[in-house]
Amino acid sequence: MIRNESNFKFCTMDTPKLPQKPTHLLDDLESIRQLLGDELLDPPLLTDSIDPDSIPLLSDIVSPLPAPEHPPIAPPAQAAGLHSSIQQTLNRDSELKRLDNELHAAAQLILQDVIDDFVPQIEAELKRRLQARLSRLLPPRK
Repeated sequence: MIRNESNFKFCTMDTPKLPQKPTHLLDDLESIRQLLGDELLDPPLLTDSIDPDSIPLLSDIVSPLPAPEHPPIAPPAQAAGLHSSIQQTLNRDSELKRLDNELHAAAQLILQDVIDDFVPQIEAELKRRLQARLSRLLPPRK
């Protein structure tokens, strides 16, 4: 038996898990549709016909859209605040990178210390096993 974590009921391996009804997803989709203001628009029906002249072709010439107006330049007080905010973010990012580099360096030192501590033990064990293997493979000289 397997414990199903979602509802704490027990079921066997051959019992399929019943799908949950996604009613909250339908509510979310409906609220998105209302936000977009598409309540008056109906989807096209399969019986609706399309005017072939309304479909653009690759050979059609498209006129460019008018250039958007540039947003007004921020007043100096806002620009100074924005500049200081950006500078703080950059300083914080560089500090995080520095700390990350220090952490990696410390981890490398710890790893090297562990290796240095265990190398003599590993070497001694390898020598002991090699001597045991050699004594079995090569008989002692007479």
